Amino acid sequence: MNEAVTRREVQIETGAGPLEGFLALPAGGQSLVLFAHGSGSSRFSPRNTMVAGELNAAGIGTLLFDLLTADEHRIDEFTREYRFDIDLLARRLVDALDWVKAQPDTQRLHLGLFGSSTGAAAALMAAAARPECVDAVVSRGGRPDLAGDALPRVEAATLMIVGGEDYQVIELNRAAAANMRCGPELRIVPGATHLFEEPGTLESVVALAIDWFQQTLRDD
Repeated sequence: MNEAVTRREVQIETGAGPLEGFLALPAGGQSLVLFAHGSGSSRFSPRNTMVAGELNAAGIGTLLFDLLTADEHRIDEFTREYRFDIDLLARRLVDALDWVKAQPDTQRLHLGLFGSSTGAAAALMAAAARPECVDAVVSRGGRPDLAGDALPRVEAATLMIVGGEDYQVIELNRAAAANMRCGPELRIVPGATHLFEEPGTLESVVALAIDWFQQTLRDD
């Protein structure tokens, strides 16, 4: 258990305006995981906040941030035009990766991505765009199939976690994995539906994610 965690609010600059975020860095940590939430969510996502807290306790840094600017979020509340723009969300993740690499306290950390739902596709596209930066990706209830042509270019160690009752998404993950060259692993959480709302299922996701990141985000 790591109790010494430095937390601060950050702004990540993009061409469209700043993205608001929360950066948490455990003392002595060597890794940082950037979160890509699902459609219509934000840096305040209860599930991602819970996962991030457990990663911090395990000594892994986290960056929870909005993929949309404040103006875009206001528009999206009515039109929903941005939340399914996977290309845009992937570009925002790339902006965040570039920002992390430019900050004195994060530039040398091993980087991973944790994507949920549509955010998983954006995470895989960002990993393909910045292979020199991203060492690992974890997808929770993700739609990696939406990453399309980027899938064969992903070099990061990839773990796909899907609920055992989320039948269609299981098949979509299997199809996406077949198009990837990095040897992704698929783990199925028994009894879980898409949002992992059943008792104990999100805790299973956390345990799998921590184990994956601890294996992959470290010095060789």
